[in-house]
Amino acid sequence: MSSSATLPGDPPGGRRAIAVWGIGVSVYFVAVIFRTSLGVAGLDAADRFHVGASALSTFSILQLLVYAGMQIPVGLLVDRLGTKKVLTIGVVLFTAGQLGFAFSSSYGMALASRALLGCGDAMTFISVLRLGTRWFPARRGPLVAQLAGLVGMAGNLVSTLVIARLLHGVGWTSAFAGSAAAGVLVLVLLLLFLKDHPEGHEPEPFPHRGAAYVRRQIAASWREPGTRLGLWVHFTTQFPAMVFLLLWGLPFLVQAQGLSRATAGELLTLVVLSNMVIGLVYGQIVARHHTARLPLALGTVAATAFVWAGVLVYPGEHAPMWVLVVLCIVLGACGPASMLGFDFARPANPPERQGTASGITNMGGFVASMTTLLAIGVLLDATDDNYRVAFAAVFVLQAAGLSQIFRLRKQAARRERERLVASRVETVHVPA
Repeated sequence: MSSSATLPGDPPGGRRAIAVWGIGVSVYFVAVIFRTSLGVAGLDAADRFHVGASALSTFSILQLLVYAGMQIPVGLLVDRLGTKKVLTIGVVLFTAGQLGFAFSSSYGMALASRALLGCGDAMTFISVLRLGTRWFPARRGPLVAQLAGLVGMAGNLVSTLVIARLLHGVGWTSAFAGSAAAGVLVLVLLLLFLKDHPEGHEPEPFPHRGAAYVRRQIAASWREPGTRLGLWVHFTTQFPAMVFLLLWGLPFLVQAQGLSRATAGELLTLVVLSNMVIGLVYGQIVARHHTARLPLALGTVAATAFVWAGVLVYPGEHAPMWVLVVLCIVLGACGPASMLGFDFARPANPPERQGTASGITNMGGFVASMTTLLAIGVLLDATDDNYRVAFAAVFVLQAAGLSQIFRLRKQAARRERERLVASRVETVHVPA
């Protein structure tokens, strides 16, 4: 399918679309700030709550467990209720979670707050993807999705640059409670200005009949090999950077590589900046060359595995700075590569299933991240903080994901060609 083809009934895009979509993306931006704020506070959290590596990883694991578990329900909610209602619920929940984390005085209260935050965070990205499909032409889909991911990484940048400084400047409670004000701001913008779709492009009503409808939506989405391939692409590509930024990057750079917190923070920032640049490049490439999706995804996995192996087996106690810089640049490609998973699921499903299919796809990377976070925490405790052994868990998850990608790729490509032929036939027969 030509990436420049305009489909019948496509939304017009334009400035208003950018403005409305921008409000939705601002919600996702704040959600990512809250999600990744623990990444710069991991060592502080260990001291505050008097916990070890396994218990510390439980914060992020629980948050991601809730996030991943919510993806299909959220997809169904977006298909049924629309973007604005789901985003509103999400903002309220993740802001409450950030406030709760700010005032947590015990490990249990902090865990509950991160779970609440994860629940609200889970409602943002799928909603923003759905908003993009409602306001922009289909040919813009890959670029719009990559731009959404780029804005999310900008939120990560705020965590590494702003939250980290606030944390060590004004203290735990003030830093986290002050950041929660951003949630209130985007809630006001959302309620006042966001619309689910442009006028004249209302979605066709679909019956929603309880459990039977839910089962049909999930089953129909899962039957599409493009949905499953999207899930495994997301699974295999996203988690190395997610694990690094969300929790274990700072301890690895400080404790295993002997860097100062300031230098480690600069390297985490480099991952985010690399992500933003590569995201723009990947979005442009896929918008012009649809067949580049799988080569880009597989190339990112190969590069990540190669560089991680180089860091872990490098002779001597510490890898040189240039090796760590290369690692962080390559990790920056993981986020954009994971967005390619949605470019497999999107054309495989009709509009009324986009939320559900996106939810299934989005589970992949977060399940992989959750599994790896737990594995690294357990291995660190079991090996007396041997990061080389602990981070070897990355290769196991990559191998599992690659096996599924290679199993599904031909089936998904064949099914996508069949849908393309069918859509062209329907387009030819559309009455004037």
